[in-house]
Amino acid sequence: MKRSCLHLLVLQICVNVWFIGAQGQFFLKEKVSQKINFEFAANLIVVPVEINGIELSFVLDTGVSKPILFNLSPNDSIDLKNTKTFYLHGLGADGKIEALKSTYNRFKIGDAIGSSQDLYVVFDADINFTSRLGVAVHGIIGFDVFKDFVVEINYNSKYIRLHKPEFFKPKASKRWQTIPIEIYDKRPYLDAKINQNGTEKKVKLLIDTGSSDALWLFEDKAKGLQTYDSLFFRDYLGKGLSGSVYGKRSKINKFLLSDTHLDNVNVAYPDSASVDITKVYKDRNGSVGGDILKRFNMYIDYTNKKMHFKKNSYFKKPFVYNNSGIVLEYNGSMFVNERVELPSTDGYSDTYNPNVVKIDVSISHRMLLKPMYRIVELRQSSNAYASGLRVGDIVLGINGKEVYNMKLNQINEILFGETGKLVRLKVERYGAVKNYRFKLDNALKRNKPSN
Repeated sequence: MKRSCLHLLVLQICVNVWFIGAQGQFFLKEKVSQKINFEFAANLIVVPVEINGIELSFVLDTGVSKPILFNLSPNDSIDLKNTKTFYLHGLGADGKIEALKSTYNRFKIGDAIGSSQDLYVVFDADINFTSRLGVAVHGIIGFDVFKDFVVEINYNSKYIRLHKPEFFKPKASKRWQTIPIEIYDKRPYLDAKINQNGTEKKVKLLIDTGSSDALWLFEDKAKGLQTYDSLFFRDYLGKGLSGSVYGKRSKINKFLLSDTHLDNVNVAYPDSASVDITKVYKDRNGSVGGDILKRFNMYIDYTNKKMHFKKNSYFKKPFVYNNSGIVLEYNGSMFVNERVELPSTDGYSDTYNPNVVKIDVSISHRMLLKPMYRIVELRQSSNAYASGLRVGDIVLGINGKEVYNMKLNQINEILFGETGKLVRLKVERYGAVKNYRFKLDNALKRNKPSN
């Protein structure tokens, strides 16, 4: 038996992988269901997964047919069995990537145990998605969980619940709707409609919990799937296993799912170079991702090929774009000289009021390791770029606050703010500290129409 002890790093935001193989089954022995809390980051569901006794964090991704491991820290190790080299293909323009396939691994999610699971391990150290999410993620898992359970996803309360299919009963409330889904090549698809400029079109979409975006459509002029009125902008769309994905971003008037519709919905059209169309299900027109899915609580039932859903508190929230054009990632740590006020241990009584004790405060400093954030993508049509900011700048402060005391999602809330808001950034470039000011502009600017 060949065994490997590995030290890795990687993760992803939106990926589809195509390969086939036998796989073990998950079991819940003493329960009919299992609740598991998740961390919600960039519209993605991050769940705790134990592999061969090692606790890790995985994105729950309906778009993948096999679990993929990447992004272990140098201090992490995991014992893998029966390994051999394999190649994976994912979204991105850089082609296939090498991976290690391991069989007969023990997975544990809550009390659900899979004792004979395949696992694919990616070695490319450049594929590190954890830094862009701001939370630790070591891999992705999808079909292996959904094939054995009815998976309840509660975006409001941030938990999933794994239900044994034989004991599951759909909700009877009128607030719940049910639609059929299709399972093709271990991935779920639904039928929806979109409305662009008064024209309604039917679309078949991959249900993709591993995508942060609302809606991806494959551009097809013959089917009328394209940007209209030159109202779009080119942008970084995300990162797949095979590299970064770029394309156009725009809006559609309506997204219709059964009797429910959403207005003014974000849509992205990935470049054809980023999608291997020969690997795509022939009837598929795109994907519905986390920015739409999070607006519903749902049950995904592969066994009976159904999805039950109802609106939640996210439903009425507007669809927003990154009006700054800035994409940040965690870029390691830096030492910060932090001022600390230390009370003196010797107190003394006030001469005029013996009941009052005065305490001297001395000033001290301590060196602390704090997170550091770097600009990794910057839209050239943005006001941020026009102000002088550049890719590679290390962000030190935003709107008068030191960013090392902020989480990445807190910074992004400012960068995704309303048009016209002023943003002040303090950055370091080649050892020099610089200050920049710009107003958040409307990302949707008119462009020359493509022929």
